[in-house]
Amino acid sequence: MTEGKTKVRLLEGIRVLDLSRIIAGPFCSQILGDMGAEVIKVEQPGVGDDSRTWGPPFKNGESAYFFCINRNKKSITVDMKDSRGKAIIRELAKRSDVLLENFKPGTLAKLGLDWDVLGQENPRLIFCSISGFGRTGPSADRGGYDVIVQAMGGLMGITGEPDGAPVKVGVAMTDICTALYAHGAILAALYARDRTGVGQRIDVSLLETQIAALINIASSYLNAGEIPGKWGTAHVNIVPYQAFRMQDGSMIIGAANDRLWVKLCEAIGLPEVGRDPRYATNAQRVAHRDEIVRRLEARLATKTRKEWETILAPTGIPCGPINRMDEVFADPQVQHLEIVLEAEHPTAGTIRMVRNPVSFSLTPVDLRQVPPRLGEHTEEVLHGLLGYSAAEVEALRAAGVV
Repeated sequence: MTEGKTKVRLLEGIRVLDLSRIIAGPFCSQILGDMGAEVIKVEQPGVGDDSRTWGPPFKNGESAYFFCINRNKKSITVDMKDSRGKAIIRELAKRSDVLLENFKPGTLAKLGLDWDVLGQENPRLIFCSISGFGRTGPSADRGGYDVIVQAMGGLMGITGEPDGAPVKVGVAMTDICTALYAHGAILAALYARDRTGVGQRIDVSLLETQIAALINIASSYLNAGEIPGKWGTAHVNIVPYQAFRMQDGSMIIGAANDRLWVKLCEAIGLPEVGRDPRYATNAQRVAHRDEIVRRLEARLATKTRKEWETILAPTGIPCGPINRMDEVFADPQVQHLEIVLEAEHPTAGTIRMVRNPVSFSLTPVDLRQVPPRLGEHTEEVLHGLLGYSAAEVEALRAAGVV
């Protein structure tokens, strides 16, 4: 994946002090690590990030969940409640470009490790805080978990079958979107620092991210007062644009304009439906949603997903089977993109991960460090970066500080 590229990585020379845990923060710092930043992940001695315990599945005692959000990082363990541990964090912050944290608002202030302190000691520091509901306000102290914010932020209320209960998205999408916003904000702040010479504080919350991610749903309510229901796989504004059941499963088909509508009907052997003046425009098709879906379902149920895909895909009609995980990674296009990384882990053995999905023409985005064992790099960082002697590190270890 890096043939013909330079040896200089995008964020080479940038150090990230990662105090975050669970999903949103670690996923953000993993992106920065993939792009070449040195990421120092700080974990609680003897315990570590909660995601280390999330399973099954485990591989030789290591959590598969932890693997997906913690590559390209160094792990150190520090008790931040101990004065000696606080001193380590402050020294690391002075030597870092970015600090990332997702503690409950106010936690780091009580420890004397918040922006007001660390930003004074390192004016070039970019201090990114991820919270559930924002740093201030009546809900600031609430625990911010993805599924809670999916519910409170409106996503769960529009997800599920029309006559069924609300359901969450199958992965922690609010966490992932928050991580993406945070990583973009950090890059923008680094760019601004190049021009101003100073860092700044960044605040991003799961709730704000979730509401921003409602896009057209939020806009329809704010501008037209519409309160949408649940549409399953269907689209509230476009028909047909949903899953259709076939002989061996279901496929998504989307005819998002009048030209594709006619082409779809011709391709599946219903040209008269495509020419029916009652269905000529998308607005008319939305009005006749139920009868259109019934007619298409009856026809599409006569073949398998592969048979219909072979017919529809070459015509340019957007379509795709609803795949299981084994089908996803067996897909020829997925295999062509080489999206799976394979590496040797010191305790888990051979592990496989989904690579960073972005490719650059000149600079590599690659795997330099498998997900670290708990505290694997503590001595390396304390000795090599902060200048602690072996005796000092051993004393800290004996006291449980690291």
